[in-house]
Amino acid sequence: MNLRRVAVLGGGPGGLYAARLLKRSHPQADVVVYEQSPPDRTFGFGVGIASRTQQNLRDADPESLESIVEAAHPHEMSMQVGRQTARLSHGRLLAIARTRLLALLQGHASDAGVRLHFGERHDAAGLDADLVVAADGINSATRTGLAERFRPRITTGKGLYLWCGTDFALPSAVFTPVTTTHGTFVAHAYPYAADRSTFLIETDEQTWRRAGFDLATEQTGPQDSDEVSLKYLQEAFAETLQGHVLIGNRTRWLHFRTVSCESWHTGRTVLLGDAAHTAHYSIGSGTKLAMEDAIALDRALLSATTVEEALTEYERIRRPEVDYLQRIARRSELWWESFSERTDLPVDQLMIAYMTRAGKVSVDRFAASAPDVARRGLAAYADVASESVPAQDIAEWITKQPLTIHGGRFGSRLAPADLRDDPTTAVVSIDHPSAWNAEADHTVHHAPGARTLWLTGPSDRSAVLNRLDVAERLTRRTDAVVVVEAPRSRHADLVAGLASARTHLVHLTHETAPDGDEAAGTPPDPATDASA
Repeated sequence: MNLRRVAVLGGGPGGLYAARLLKRSHPQADVVVYEQSPPDRTFGFGVGIASRTQQNLRDADPESLESIVEAAHPHEMSMQVGRQTARLSHGRLLAIARTRLLALLQGHASDAGVRLHFGERHDAAGLDADLVVAADGINSATRTGLAERFRPRITTGKGLYLWCGTDFALPSAVFTPVTTTHGTFVAHAYPYAADRSTFLIETDEQTWRRAGFDLATEQTGPQDSDEVSLKYLQEAFAETLQGHVLIGNRTRWLHFRTVSCESWHTGRTVLLGDAAHTAHYSIGSGTKLAMEDAIALDRALLSATTVEEALTEYERIRRPEVDYLQRIARRSELWWESFSERTDLPVDQLMIAYMTRAGKVSVDRFAASAPDVARRGLAAYADVASESVPAQDIAEWITKQPLTIHGGRFGSRLAPADLRDDPTTAVVSIDHPSAWNAEADHTVHHAPGARTLWLTGPSDRSAVLNRLDVAERLTRRTDAVVVVEAPRSRHADLVAGLASARTHLVHLTHETAPDGDEAAGTPPDPATDASA
């Protein structure tokens, strides 16, 4: 394909990376990046780079990836609740200052022959270009202006979060909750330089209002940081901060917005990164998604004969990956919104719950990558010494553990079929699209006052994962023994539900699950799950 001119709207990581790749693939083309802000103005702190993302970037452009790795800060990951800490050793976790990343990508784009124009705002329709790449962020003017063609859908989470930083490097990435008189706040924090760390802090709306942060938000100007909240949180997380301060950068409380579009392209214009889609920060970064979008777009343009053919192929190849990530990100978002309810779990068991929260990682896979944490967490689950937890056949061991609960005893975690028919058992069909919507709330708050609640429902994987989440809510709000029924093919998800205290018992049926359902057990990658 002979591209004459390519215009990129947005000088963030995705736009700069796309421009470099496209110029390298089409050296005859005039590739121009238009960024409305000055080159050194950015918001945010650190950017996490997952190990798989590093590999994808290395395959696409090893030169730029190597410079990023050289400037990045390596770290491990931990979870801390009170005085308990669970650590994951993972040598491939990296983070880099957003300012440094942008400077590197600007340099690489210029070296490739890309022209960079800063302080300029342009509309896609007014550009003389064969291809317009709209990498203009979550508030994309391109997407808004062509909404009838892109058909965006934006949903807003219930929880609130803010980004801030601090002036020292944490020893590792850490997830840690703090409970104040107003409620619980959770920090997702990680070092990204020798003297800097990112702090993302989230909470629920009730806690936010009790702390008076609704008023603080109203009183904070659009160019300012919420100093009232920063001062409060600095005191709340004083131990983690080790006496250091929290630093704001247009820091204010926000609800996370998930963006999806029915179409990512129209004519010669294509959306990239946050302009096309977002996924909750707890499962991966927008930078990761945008740069991997750029790789897919470049490859599609290389193999196609027309722009329309290339953009159709880009969307065909890339959309399933993004859709999958958005699904698991939504589950992760809901898990974090309800995190405060789980802080009673021993920290190693909580780490198992965290790693398996979205159905992306099975217990077996996590145990293979973090055997010590998994062994301690499973020992807490079974109330045995950690030496009693086997190194092999863990899933089978989990289901074989006895359970004493509410004055009764079960020989294993596999509920016998006749328990379903017991007169003290209430069978509840769960067919909710979410475990946290109004319908699920009604189910939880009006659950039958039975000795056993047997949860059944559709056999597809999404339904089973929702059922486990509803079960977790019921275990915490009722005195019933909770059983989750699902096809034998969902065994890995049920095992994770047991080990994570989402349900007391499970029952395996011989029902055949639908074909084409996403499989459990993706190899764990803590770097993918770190806040970024």
